[in-house]
Amino acid sequence: MSAKTTALTVLTAALLVPTVLVAPVHAAPNPPADGKGRPAKARAAAAPPASMSTVGGSLLGQPGTQVNLLPGAPALPTNLSGRSWIVADAESGEVLAAYNAHWRLPPASTMKMLFADTLLPSLPKEQVRKVTAEDMEGVGPGSSLVGVKEDHEYSVHDLWLGVFLRSGNDAVHVLAAMNGGVEKTVKDMQAHAEELQALDTHVVSPDGYDAPEQVSSAYDLTLIARSGLQKQDFREYCGTASAKFPGLQVPGKPRDYFEITNTNRLMTGAGGLAPYKGIAGVKNGNTTMAGSTFTGAAQQGDRKLLVTVMNPGTGGANSVYEETAALFDWGFAAAGKVKPVGELVPPKSADTSPHGSPAQSHENDASGGGGPAGGVGTALGVAGGALVVLVGGAYVVNRRWPRGHRSRGADEELV
Repeated sequence: MSAKTTALTVLTAALLVPTVLVAPVHAAPNPPADGKGRPAKARAAAAPPASMSTVGGSLLGQPGTQVNLLPGAPALPTNLSGRSWIVADAESGEVLAAYNAHWRLPPASTMKMLFADTLLPSLPKEQVRKVTAEDMEGVGPGSSLVGVKEDHEYSVHDLWLGVFLRSGNDAVHVLAAMNGGVEKTVKDMQAHAEELQALDTHVVSPDGYDAPEQVSSAYDLTLIARSGLQKQDFREYCGTASAKFPGLQVPGKPRDYFEITNTNRLMTGAGGLAPYKGIAGVKNGNTTMAGSTFTGAAQQGDRKLLVTVMNPGTGGANSVYEETAALFDWGFAAAGKVKPVGELVPPKSADTSPHGSPAQSHENDASGGGGPAGGVGTALGVAGGALVVLVGGAYVVNRRWPRGHRSRGADEELV
């Protein structure tokens, strides 16, 4: 059973302030020290390139912090240690502040956002797959797993829950097999990244598992998340706190199910963190090469923000979430008090007319519900158990492309 909610209103355009009131852009290419005055450990061996992609605006191609503070604007948080981060308005696409936005870094499991945005439209959620040994080939040692078993059957819906909630590389590989295999899926993902103008992104593995030359950027991950949030099923999965996942399948007996919980700590409050007010996803990740990465979406009032943080250099397991929360707080407080330093560009083929074109996905489930999934606390019926959605179903990005912006930066050469 699914619930319908009323679509959220579109954000009004931000006020444009005359340039005479704009404070100069703050550039801080030197990374902050840790609490004991030592350089942040994650950055000790590397620095951003002096010149990076300028997709979305020339300031975004410069190293260091980029922000235009207007009178009365709050200062940026002082405890940021991420190698790269970005704060953007999810609907207008305006970039409010950024730090090394186009630095190409290992993405870890945030790459699964691109995987989902690429494959969701082509795999009906009711389709069922009996898993073979070949489907599971290539799952890297030490991978995060949801518990997919050979010779067991899973629906596409089940598998996407495994991808988003538990970051299951086993579920990714089964879905990739359903898409024609890992090699084809990687090519499809790369083509989709290029369509989105996520030109910092180079895909090697569909699950974000560490691989030489597999990179993305805070800018690209934010662009990809914004695209994914156009799709109701993407919003549903990334906004799900917990669900029942199929377990043992014994002939003649009812299917066993077990509970899985989202690894997004800003959503669940795990690890001693308080859930962030208005959080709606999107995806976290952690590998040896990438460190911790996170792209989050949140809404307070009518304002919807996207924040990406890559590889904090200080703190522990919660640092990527703490820095994301601090940037969310700043972004909500800075509403109307900053001049954007860039924009999230539209896809190459986007309809830039005033009304735009609707995103496509397999949103018409068997129940026939045509509206967005239910909001806070809504329980949606799924096979085998309850699906608990926080706000992912209600968080709708009403993206409309401004005329004349479709190709900005599309042909920029990356460094």
